[in-house]
Amino acid sequence: MILSGKMIRKKIGNEIIIDPFSEKNLNPNSYNLTLHNELMVYEDKILDMKKENAARTIAIPEEGYLLEPGTLYLGRTAEYTETHSHVPMLEGRSSVGRLGLYVHVCAGFGDIGFKGFWTLEIHCVQPIRVYAGVGICQIYYHAIEGEYDAYISGKYQGNKGIQPSLLYRDFERN
Repeated sequence: MILSGKMIRKKIGNEIIIDPFSEKNLNPNSYNLTLHNELMVYEDKILDMKKENAARTIAIPEEGYLLEPGTLYLGRTAEYTETHSHVPMLEGRSSVGRLGLYVHVCAGFGDIGFKGFWTLEIHCVQPIRVYAGVGICQIYYHAIEGEYDAYISGKYQGNKGIQPSLLYRDFERN
């Protein structure tokens, strides 16, 4: 079961936190999240899962920033979210997708108990100019059935900014 927009509004401040929250971003069964004013790109052409890959931050100027095909851009939502007792899911907005912009290559599934900003894996089909503050994606919530353990991983929990891959930490534990 997916929560309706009215139910999302009802749960704001308790089971669901979206900060800042704006009524204009509430949809019939989701909430539009906006793009923060920074992007991150990896510096190496070849990435290695077993190591921390160097990355640099790019500020999105007021006149926008031109994304190029063939580059993975990491961004983040301007909104901080917390989800208690529901499974958060992230999808691109159809208006954004119709411009050939993918906002999460594969990581739209969230965990109950996640607290932080959503890192977006952004890729474009053709050059496109993006702007900070644009409604880039939407979050929606599934009800969960049965007992569960809330997400407590230190890998991405409580993040403050764009999070590059921390997969290399999984190799360190083995």
